[in-house]
Amino acid sequence: MNKVPRSLLLLLVTALVPMAILLQPACLKAQTGKNSTGDAQFVRRPLPQVNEKDRMNAWTVGLAGGLLEGAPIRLAAEMARVVDDGADLHLLPIVTRGATDNLNALLYLRGVDTAIINSDALDEYKLQVPQIQSRITYLLNLFPSELHIFVRPEITSLQDLAGKKVNFNTQGTAAAYSGPLIFSRLGIEIDKAFIPHQVALEQMRKGEMSAVVFITSKPVDAFVRGRWEAGFKFLPVHYDRKFEDYYLPATLDANEYPNLIKQGERVSTIAVPTALVAFNWPPRSNRYQRVARLVEYLFSRVDRLQAPGFDPKWRSINLAATVPGLARFQAAQEWLDRKARSAQAPP
Repeated sequence: MNKVPRSLLLLLVTALVPMAILLQPACLKAQTGKNSTGDAQFVRRPLPQVNEKDRMNAWTVGLAGGLLEGAPIRLAAEMARVVDDGADLHLLPIVTRGATDNLNALLYLRGVDTAIINSDALDEYKLQVPQIQSRITYLLNLFPSELHIFVRPEITSLQDLAGKKVNFNTQGTAAAYSGPLIFSRLGIEIDKAFIPHQVALEQMRKGEMSAVVFITSKPVDAFVRGRWEAGFKFLPVHYDRKFEDYYLPATLDANEYPNLIKQGERVSTIAVPTALVAFNWPPRSNRYQRVARLVEYLFSRVDRLQAPGFDPKWRSINLAATVPGLARFQAAQEWLDRKARSAQAPP
């Protein structure tokens, strides 16, 4: 028998190896022919109707809360804790540039369904967004933020502040937006400053600042604990027609500021409502249904927010309180109507 040359044998092996590799899947398929149907069924198994991404997003409601150090974002976080129901409702608080920017987020930022705003933020949008009141509705009047105009002894009236240096806290805060707007309505031109209030208060003591304007819920810790020389005081601001569109009447009294207001006296002022608002989604839309579910959970569980461990502001919440300049979200009004009918129904 003739021997095959070694070089030819190597050449044949080299040629046959790729062919064997190509044939291998076919062989394996033939070997497992009995299980091929089962494997095909496994591969073609339908995916769940709702995947994890859809499940997490189905009932998520975005809430524009404000600056991290502000009261609104704290209230937003507390609401999120109380209404959380896993996949059935997830309220997502969002840190923004401030309560005055939250309306902008509600109008234009994707994923934002609700926001905490000061009611007079609507004033800025009169020209930018005609009929702004028809695009925004309110769920809840959260709390009033009282106007505090705190002045040095030589200042005896609002008119004395004309041309004087007045601080409105840092940009993005309620005072930085609402304060200048209120002074504009009063017709008083002042020298506006926007620095941290604690710095401005020290400048007041030295006579470098004539006044500071706080717009926040009373009592303010800086005035309760601070020690002030005689003559430092709050100036009264009287509520009249120029404030009827967005503001509410309010007072500061001795029980709140015993070191600055004499017992039995009150200082008239105004308050800026801080409200939970929503975009005016069409009633049958998915986004409307999400906010409607938030209303149901929040309103029915508000008593949990009034328990110890939550912000004391919740204890003064009145679900039926209105917000000047806005209509109530339809589902919120329907909830209140059902509650009223239930209360009137005979036992």
